[in-house]
Amino acid sequence: MFKIVRLFLIFIVVVIGIVLVIYNYQITVPASSDKSVVSFEIKSGDGVNQISEHLFQAGLIKSKFYFEVYAWAKKWEGRFVAGEHQLSASMNIREITKQLVKFGSTESVITVIEGWNNKEIAAYLQSQNLFSQEEFLVEVGKNLSDYVSRYDFLADKPANIDLEGYLFPDTYRVYKNATPREVTIKILDNFNEKLTEDLRSKIKDQGKSIFEIITLASIIEKEVRNPADMKMVADIFYKRLKDGMALQSDATVNYVTGKGLVQPTAEDLKINNPYNTYIYAGLTPGPISNPGLNAIMAAIEPTPNLYYYFLTTPEGEVIYANTYKEHLQNKARYLQ
Repeated sequence: MFKIVRLFLIFIVVVIGIVLVIYNYQITVPASSDKSVVSFEIKSGDGVNQISEHLFQAGLIKSKFYFEVYAWAKKWEGRFVAGEHQLSASMNIREITKQLVKFGSTESVITVIEGWNNKEIAAYLQSQNLFSQEEFLVEVGKNLSDYVSRYDFLADKPANIDLEGYLFPDTYRVYKNATPREVTIKILDNFNEKLTEDLRSKIKDQGKSIFEIITLASIIEKEVRNPADMKMVADIFYKRLKDGMALQSDATVNYVTGKGLVQPTAEDLKINNPYNTYIYAGLTPGPISNPGLNAIMAAIEPTPNLYYYFLTTPEGEVIYANTYKEHLQNKARYLQ
């Protein structure tokens, strides 16, 4: 009886040993020798079973079972990070799993704010340790023929104007080692999606160009913040353009000076610059910021009104006036 028990224990030990050898082999031997790097996405809410299935389908692992067992053994089931990860079939299960958990993520989350100009975006991207602001500004301001051929919404953009206005404000996931071009393409892809065919048809039906809409929207974005006010101000600007009046937008003066004044100085208003809409009538030569969807919609669908003047108080309230005399009274009341 003792011999039988002993043999049984020896058998169990041998079996366990074999299982451990197989397990170790499965988690340390890669699916293949192909070192090509591919993008693998974990979607929000994906569990271990879904992740293992997707890895298997992508040819990144040979066994879903051993991937799941390894994740369970390490107690990492809840540590997988949603987003894009750079993987290779030459990585083994152990390496792939480490790459997919919290400390293995290769992504950064960036947020472009409505109304930021290209310089502000560039400075922000540098602060996120992606690349230098100079590199980004070169990318969005160099010979843009490649982008023009890639995106039809750039077709009516003058050749001497950079991508100011088209870098759509939103939150993005980008690789930590992404190039300025890769980030620019991701942002422009989003602009292309947000400017729907319906919106493009409305712009065309109005006899306007996308460039004109984005240029006006960029001014509206910097003038007022409330979507309802944006639509009101858009109509005011359109009336001024139609009547040959100067837009007299303080935001355009601030764009020239680099200041953020609620009311530019008298000296600022006299600066001879084509972007100064106190000196030059019509739209600015190009956008002065990167507008969000509310400002773009305002430029496409303004709210008709009888006003010709407006101002924004330091508290953000928009005050409207029918005549220049009323406007001067409002300035004396709210801006002094």
